[in-house]
Amino acid sequence: NYKLGFTNYTNFKDRAVRSEYWFWVLFTFIGGICTLIVDAYIVGDIDAAPINLIFSIIVFIPGLAVSVRRLHDVSRSGWWLLITLTGIGIFLLLYWALIAGDKEANKFGSNPLTN
Repeated sequence: NYKLGFTNYTNFKDRAVRSEYWFWVLFTFIGGICTLIVDAYIVGDIDAAPINLIFSIIVFIPGLAVSVRRLHDVSRSGWWLLITLTGIGIFLLLYWALIAGDKEANKFGSNPLTN
C-alpha cells in the first residue's frame, strides 16, 4: 500500500481507503525514525538532520495526495486539510481518517474496495 503513495503521488482526484492511508502513515513514521538514526550515527548531525530533511521533502507531495484522496473517500474536499492550521482541526481529520469510506460511489469516484 505504501507503493500506491508513490505511484499516485500526483493523483489528487480519486479515493484512498483506510489501509492505503494508514500504511502510508506507518511508512513515513518508520522512514522518519530510520533517517533520524542515520543522521545521528552515520552523519553525526542530529540538529540539521540532512537525511531526514531529504526524506521529508520526498514524501511530502505523495503524503499530501494520499491525504486528499482519503478525505475524498469520506466525501470531503481536500481543502479540509487546511483545518489543521487551527490546531484543533487535527482531531476532526483524525476522525475522518479512522472512519470507513463511503460504500457507494460518491462525487470523487467509485469505491476503491469494489474495483
